[in-house]
Amino acid sequence: MSETGRLRWFWAVLFLGALYFVAGIVFAALAKSAVSNDARVAWRLTAWAISAVGFAAHIRYEHVQLHSPPRTTALHVALAVGLGAFTLAVSASLHARATQHHFPVIALAIWPVFTALPAFVVAFVAAVLLSRARLKARSPEAGPRDAKR
Repeated sequence: MSETGRLRWFWAVLFLGALYFVAGIVFAALAKSAVSNDARVAWRLTAWAISAVGFAAHIRYEHVQLHSPPRTTALHVALAVGLGAFTLAVSASLHARATQHHFPVIALAIWPVFTALPAFVVAFVAAVLLSRARLKARSPEAGPRDAKR
């Protein structure tokens, strides 16, 4: 397998991390400029929806295209989420500095950890369920031996 083929998971992590960052920045700006609270909530929910679709697509890509085991799938998905959170924390830190506000440096570590850990758990459970569904779909119908039980 080529070097590029072996690193497809890495490019997916970078792409999804960038997606989470862009969704966070763009939809935060749209929410900030919203004229009503309903519009603000709608923009925030749109960012969440885009992130959720990216999250699910990443799990599917790891499972279907890369044939990654559940733990590897969860790790790669969590890395992308953590990367997105880290880039958003860096952006928030730079914004705070530019506007003369305080931003705790520890948030650069806390945001990625607090997002990547639950993402790992959810992605792991989803990948295990997908693996079981795939195995169940491949297994032959219950034979006569199974009927005796």
